[in-house]
Amino acid sequence: MREALPVVYLARHGETAWSISGQHTGLTDLPLTQSGEQRARLLGERLSELSFARVFVSPLKRARQTCSLAGFGGVAQIDPDLTEWNYGDYEGLTSEAIHATRPGWELFRDGCPGGEAPADVADRADRVIHQVRALQANVLLFSSGHFLRMLAARWLALAPSAGRCFFLNTSGLCILGYEHGLSDPVIRLWNETRMSDA
Repeated sequence: MREALPVVYLARHGETAWSISGQHTGLTDLPLTQSGEQRARLLGERLSELSFARVFVSPLKRARQTCSLAGFGGVAQIDPDLTEWNYGDYEGLTSEAIHATRPGWELFRDGCPGGEAPADVADRADRVIHQVRALQANVLLFSSGHFLRMLAARWLALAPSAGRCFFLNTSGLCILGYEHGLSDPVIRLWNETRMSDA
């Protein structure tokens, strides 16, 4: 029987005040809302039957809090490469506010003045991918939405701009893996949010 191929679980942090308002939350270190905390616990229930060789988490509070409430705080290792996109001058702004002064702006194509370009975020994602592939074991990552979307694009060897195609809710769970072998990366699950409230 063929040995099971490793998988990488991606967990986006739970809801924050700015995820509700639609403000770009890069390095602003916001905590979870009460609803975000509840969803993080439910995420933990979803993951409780699984085992991981390593767990990595962004240094930002919202990701660390999600990781801890999901039950992995004691084993997680902080990885600065998992930090959310640095939005620079666009930090705290909604897409509507940005488009009012820069019509047609697209994060995954244009990046942010005073912050990171798509290539910068792709480089960080590539480092994370290199690290987890070297482990050849099941891994769990806690991070933020735009970074995880970039990670998915780069997992599939797509251009950084392809990250725009992967919508991801707060507390969304995704699984990256392989089809026939380690040279066939695929997305096995994307944006699972239907976790039992029981």
